[in-house]
Amino acid sequence: MPQTPQDVLNWIQNENIQVVDLKFIDMPGTWQHLTLYHDQIDESSFTDGVAFDGSSIRGWKAINDSDMAMVPDPITAWIDPFMKEPTLSMICTIKEPRTGQLYDRCPRAIAERALNYLANTEVGDTAYFGPEAEFFIFDDVRFDQKENECYYHVDSVEGRWNTGRQEEGGNLGYKPRYKEGYFPVPPTDSMQDIRTEMLLTMAKCGVPIEKQHHEVATGGQAELGIKFGPIIQAADYLMTYKYCIKNVARKYGKTVTFMPKPLFNDNGSGMHTHMSLWKAGQPLFWGDGYANLSQVALWAIGGILKHAPALLAFTNPTTNSYKRLVPGFEAPVNLAYSQGNRSASVRIPLTGSNPKAKRFEFRCPDATSNPYLAFSAMLCAAIDGVKNQIDPGSPLDVDIYDLSPEELAKVPSTPGSLLDALEALRQDNGFLTAGGVFSDDFIENWIEYKLDNEVNPMRLRPHPYEFALYYDV
Repeated sequence: MPQTPQDVLNWIQNENIQVVDLKFIDMPGTWQHLTLYHDQIDESSFTDGVAFDGSSIRGWKAINDSDMAMVPDPITAWIDPFMKEPTLSMICTIKEPRTGQLYDRCPRAIAERALNYLANTEVGDTAYFGPEAEFFIFDDVRFDQKENECYYHVDSVEGRWNTGRQEEGGNLGYKPRYKEGYFPVPPTDSMQDIRTEMLLTMAKCGVPIEKQHHEVATGGQAELGIKFGPIIQAADYLMTYKYCIKNVARKYGKTVTFMPKPLFNDNGSGMHTHMSLWKAGQPLFWGDGYANLSQVALWAIGGILKHAPALLAFTNPTTNSYKRLVPGFEAPVNLAYSQGNRSASVRIPLTGSNPKAKRFEFRCPDATSNPYLAFSAMLCAAIDGVKNQIDPGSPLDVDIYDLSPEELAKVPSTPGSLLDALEALRQDNGFLTAGGVFSDDFIENWIEYKLDNEVNPMRLRPHPYEFALYYDV
């Protein structure tokens, strides 16, 4: 893979690349792109950037101050496997063309500031993240919202609800039972080939891959494993992950969603995120404490747990996120840590005796999050925990369902809604603005954007289930 701008320019020339596709992430977390003829890219593009109008990007510039520039990162270059013409793709960071400064609301720039903040505090110099994004592969999705009706419909040939369907031209059965989709072999797992193609396609795009498998829910729930990486690269990998999965699915005539809860009464899709801090090439989380954790690791966990309600405004940033974070579905709703309890929001995985593998796993996040923002917020919380030596308390190693109501009441839990998480963020954001990682403007803009575009529109609309509950009162 290229390392320098000249490497990219040589690749364009040697491989007869016709067009270059520049991708960047908007504030909510969706890739946007601009495609240029190859002669529009030169050495200056990697410093000055490529100009574009930022006024049409969600949550960004006003129309009277819309000039922006996207600056490609040469180490992100790969050949897009979904384009007919040879197309070289690169991920960009956004800058202000008049000042040359990174744009305050660019999520990738925020991740850069988070990494710089880590180094400036001398807590560490490297933060590794390993996201585990789950998703559903559906055959059909339909939804609409009007003044007099609203509905959604998703379908999968694997859906357990289709055991009696006749339209399949002979129903062959072999549909995973609810909550029993984890690891069945074909033919019950009918999506082995599509997941393998997704995995290998990601590898061609520079994502370090590990594994693929069916997930717990019926109806085509899946997970593809990728290796951890430094904070910015890990977020780059995740965006490439989502891009490849969606486009391979489309090739097969299928559709993918990363919504945390697209199905009622079966497991939702999360994004358990592994994290570790290093300094001068040495891991900081290995030690002789609980589960072989160091004191630094325990303080970092303390920071995550203390700030979790506010963190979730970035790691679980949709109204649908909180339909997953409910008890009863292995949901990590308890703000505690444990080496084995999957209902705890922080879990310490089994890593053997290798100090370099020591990490913890924050189990709350889901893949509707903007990974640059989610990882940066997690890093800020961990840094705050170390700086202020925040005690995470005692681990939660008991079965949460064996606790009495009195004992359970002592265990804090995640916010019950996006509105609650946004309010927590409004009240607790000093750990994010420390070191200038997140600005006050960004946080206020994020809260208002979420309220105006997601929370309040949802509150205004009747829910279909309300008709079942209340129509005949």
